[in-house]
Amino acid sequence: MSGNVTSLFRSTAAHSPSMAALTRESDGGAGPVDFCIPCNPYFPTPAMFDEMAGRLRDIITYYPSGADTITAELCGLLQLPPQCVAMGNGSTELITWIDHLLVRESLAVPVPTFGRWTDQPMETGKRVDMFPLQEAGGFALDLARYAEFVRARGTRAVVICNPNNPDGGYLHKQALVQFMDAMADRDLVVIDESFLEFADAEAEPSVVQEATLRPNVVVLRSLGKNFGLHGIRFGYLVANPALAGRVRAMLPKWNLNSFAEHVVFMLRDHGPEYARSLHQVRRDRLEMASQLSALPGLTVYPSQGNFLFVRLPVGAEGTVVRDRMLTEHRVLVRECGNKIGSSSRFLRLVVRPQVDVRRLVSGLEQVLYGSRRGAAVPEPATGTSYSSGTAAVDRLVSETNGAGMRALAAQPAGPPGLAAAPAAGTGMPLPAGVPVAPGAATVGPMPVPAPQQVPRPAPVPQPAPYPGPVPAPPPAPGHQPAPAPVPQPAPGPYPAPAPAAAAAAPYSVPAGPTPLGVPARGGLTAAQVRGTDGLESVPAAGRPASQGRPDPAGMGRTG
Repeated sequence: MSGNVTSLFRSTAAHSPSMAALTRESDGGAGPVDFCIPCNPYFPTPAMFDEMAGRLRDIITYYPSGADTITAELCGLLQLPPQCVAMGNGSTELITWIDHLLVRESLAVPVPTFGRWTDQPMETGKRVDMFPLQEAGGFALDLARYAEFVRARGTRAVVICNPNNPDGGYLHKQALVQFMDAMADRDLVVIDESFLEFADAEAEPSVVQEATLRPNVVVLRSLGKNFGLHGIRFGYLVANPALAGRVRAMLPKWNLNSFAEHVVFMLRDHGPEYARSLHQVRRDRLEMASQLSALPGLTVYPSQGNFLFVRLPVGAEGTVVRDRMLTEHRVLVRECGNKIGSSSRFLRLVVRPQVDVRRLVSGLEQVLYGSRRGAAVPEPATGTSYSSGTAAVDRLVSETNGAGMRALAAQPAGPPGLAAAPAAGTGMPLPAGVPVAPGAATVGPMPVPAPQQVPRPAPVPQPAPYPGPVPAPPPAPGHQPAPAPVPQPAPGPYPAPAPAAAAAAPYSVPAGPTPLGVPARGGLTAAQVRGTDGLESVPAAGRPASQGRPDPAGMGRTG
């Protein structure tokens, strides 16, 4: 592919360019092998595509049935009551209406995650409280600490993606149900299960049945991802009849297209093929993880989605790897530097058949370790120009030459010639120049929440699709191995719903220094992302604060 194809990424703020755009810009008119868009490669079957092609004229000529008819057919397959379901033109449409109708002034979300959960409420002037997932902990979400964070911030709506995008982290059903009950005093709890069909950690992982019995829980499900049909925009949510009805009442009668209707009515006759496709994706995920883990310095995180989150070797810049994979090998990968809470050192790679995986691995080998002159991973002696996009992480890499936290712990607490201040109540030294007062630190001219090290509960055995990242063989000379991720801990007990006064009180912060590169204990807010320091709602551009929410149906502010 020509080099100008990669210019399409420069104009895409939050997502990769579409396959149609890449195909139009490619020399030969054909798109690349797609490891970017998380789609089921085995469904629909070739016979199903042939059937749809044979009926193409009718499908695109005539109006579809109303949404109620299509929803009733889907509910018959899923054994769900139709009054608890609302179908949308893709899960993104439903996220938009959830934000407009059910989210009040604030929403909490772990990051990194699917970008619409941070971007959508920001666009309507909500406060977004971002809870950073720790790279040192393998991006595992600690539900007990997340609940504590929500209460300390006074956040009214809460989101969890399970499995999470981009890392594939998984939370067990029992832990999620406990969390939902601990959040019973919040306005809304959203569990986004868009990728749950690919999970195999337990037999019945979904919480849809539990959502229908609770007053403030919504479960979001995707159809395009697991049916392999992103181009047909369709998804659905499940909630109690009152919540589902509020969303359903705002949707147009023909918000679902004829392709969506045709596929939904095909499913009754193709259930076995669909089940086999999911089984094959899970098998491919294990094999793909094993092959990627064999690359020196590459870390593969455990995933229950149909994608793998990988950390590139020290010195490899994700945008360079992405562009070279596309132009030199016609392979499209998802570089994650534009995801809040991630950096350009991470890629998300979709699970694909083995013939494609071999092409991916071969391309990565050449791009990362090919002839030294063109390798993305430089010789250790030459230094690197690696930038993660996060200053603290860059300092950590620079000061430890990529060796990570252990090497940092062995270093003096502060730079030569500067005294180290003890951490309050611990006697442990903080790096010189870091204020001792809890709750504030200075990075350049802007105050940000102080980093605090979070003790994690002792893990207990949990079922998993495969036993963690597959250890890589000893690296070849010149390759610097990356530290292995920490296994995911079991969820701890959750704080019980608290009165408003107690919820407003500051929560205790464990004493002790936080190594460079670890995100702040208190999380990031949308205001801080935008460069302000307030906790109040920030009005959307062009609207006064009193009009921070659109009024899609002339009903005034709701929720």
